[in-house]
Amino acid sequence: MARDYYGILGVAKGATDQEIKRAYRKKARELHPDVNPGEEERFKEVSTAYEVLTDPEKRRIVDAGGDPLAGPGAGGFGGGFGGSGGLGDVFEAFFGSSGGFGGGGFGSGRGPRSRVQPGEPALVAVELDLEECAAGVNKEITVDTAILCDLCKGSGTHGDSKPISCDTCNGAGEIQAVQRSFLGQVMTVRECPTCHGVGEVIPDPCRKCGGDGRVRSRRTMTVKIPAGIETGMRVRLSGQGEIGPGGGPAGDLYVEVSERPSDVFIRDKDDLHCTIRVPIVDAALGGEIEIDTILDGSARITIAPGTQPGQVVKVKGQGMPHLNTGVRGTLHAHLDVVVPTKLDAAQTDALNRFREASDDRVEVVTTATGAAAGGLFSRLRNAFAGR
Repeated sequence: MARDYYGILGVAKGATDQEIKRAYRKKARELHPDVNPGEEERFKEVSTAYEVLTDPEKRRIVDAGGDPLAGPGAGGFGGGFGGSGGLGDVFEAFFGSSGGFGGGGFGSGRGPRSRVQPGEPALVAVELDLEECAAGVNKEITVDTAILCDLCKGSGTHGDSKPISCDTCNGAGEIQAVQRSFLGQVMTVRECPTCHGVGEVIPDPCRKCGGDGRVRSRRTMTVKIPAGIETGMRVRLSGQGEIGPGGGPAGDLYVEVSERPSDVFIRDKDDLHCTIRVPIVDAALGGEIEIDTILDGSARITIAPGTQPGQVVKVKGQGMPHLNTGVRGTLHAHLDVVVPTKLDAAQTDALNRFREASDDRVEVVTTATGAAAGGLFSRLRNAFAGR
């Protein structure tokens, strides 16, 4: 009786080559003896089914109801991985590529890497006042980084000595080894532990840098911080980071900004917020106040007669400049109306006379009066309604 090769892989009879390949990879991973000891026979069975179904001639025999592996000389299950060679696909299922096996082996093909490598980026943090963030500033910073060794100029060698080929890997930068497995002989490749993949060693290294071609150093430089920058943003200085091994090109230097809290302003992107204390008399009668701003000296805040607690006066163009456009944001002045707690005799008498002349009285707020008053009652009602 013909074997059900489709059923072994769990695919339909009309499955595409891609569907067969996906099904085989999945089962090969599940049944591989290294993952699932004791499943060698099922693994061989799955591999043979894949071999049959990926061979057009053998698949035609299967679709006609026959068994291409039946009869004299047939491999059957366990007959090996001949023909279209599911062996490479076993390797691909586990390692992502189908390198050669057996006598041919497989290799990385990379060869030795250069001892000269690009440098790593460096990061320096600076703390700025709000005014410095608003106006922009030239800031002096100190950087601890790797610089070119001035003794060997990056060569890593002492005097006139030269690097020589690595004896361990014969200049290849990698070591090949043959390992045996049930799949046969497998060639593995790893970085040479002596030269670390470079393919050469320095027998007489530089006395200052020890063969690295660079040394640690502290240097001071000036960085231009643009106006409008804020906490978390970085200024990139190309090629000002660490020199690479072997005197390789320097990486970039990043200057990360953090903003010190202001005594007056709270920043929200390009907008600024501040609080102004307003005595009850100024809230009732109106008034003005000048406040110091971050760039323009001062700004005039007008307090309208009848100002209520919590009102906000907005002054456009007195906020922070936008980093890219330079357009200034808005200054938000939050008015905190203050009710006096201690009154002398004259103040008490004046307020009593004001109360006698006023029509306002203490009263319970209703829906109608609260809506007319426009504020606290409506806000309270909305707040409780949302619970």
